[in-house]
Amino acid sequence: MTSPTLTLVRGDITRQRVDAIVNAANSSLLGGGGVDGAIHRRGGPAILQECRALRASRYGKGLPTGQAVATTAGELDARWVIHTVGPVHSRTEDRSHLLASCYRESLRVADELGARTVAFPAISTGVYRWPMDDAARIAVETVRRTGTAVEEVRFVLFDDMAYRAFAARVG
Repeated sequence: MTSPTLTLVRGDITRQRVDAIVNAANSSLLGGGGVDGAIHRRGGPAILQECRALRASRYGKGLPTGQAVATTAGELDARWVIHTVGPVHSRTEDRSHLLASCYRESLRVADELGARTVAFPAISTGVYRWPMDDAARIAVETVRRTGTAVEEVRFVLFDDMAYRAFAARVG
């Protein structure tokens, strides 16, 4: 296992042609706003159906923060969606280990699936208010340090500010 190639894309994660798209999900796995809502809308009802089945079986209380689980990608241009729950940023408690875990666990699930290309959003930077520069640092460092068979990690960034923050870390 080696470190994957890191690619930056400014755009819409739901338009990526990759093996797996990572969803910045909420713990309910039942859809939400931001990236989560966009993935559920474009991917169609098959994703929600599998998420409901996960809730009914293994994740009755929801997916814990920092963990990851896969479903079909439905109508997306991918084979799978890997759902991970990022932490809400706190000024009084260091939760960076949970944010790093989102990336590590998503790569672990990708390896179990046999995914070679994975698209990540900037996890926890929307309504969970993680500062973009710090989120980029944690994401890039974690992916570089995690042994994986994934060949390409594509960070798909919604706006110029996010793109610049990740570009500063990727080098």
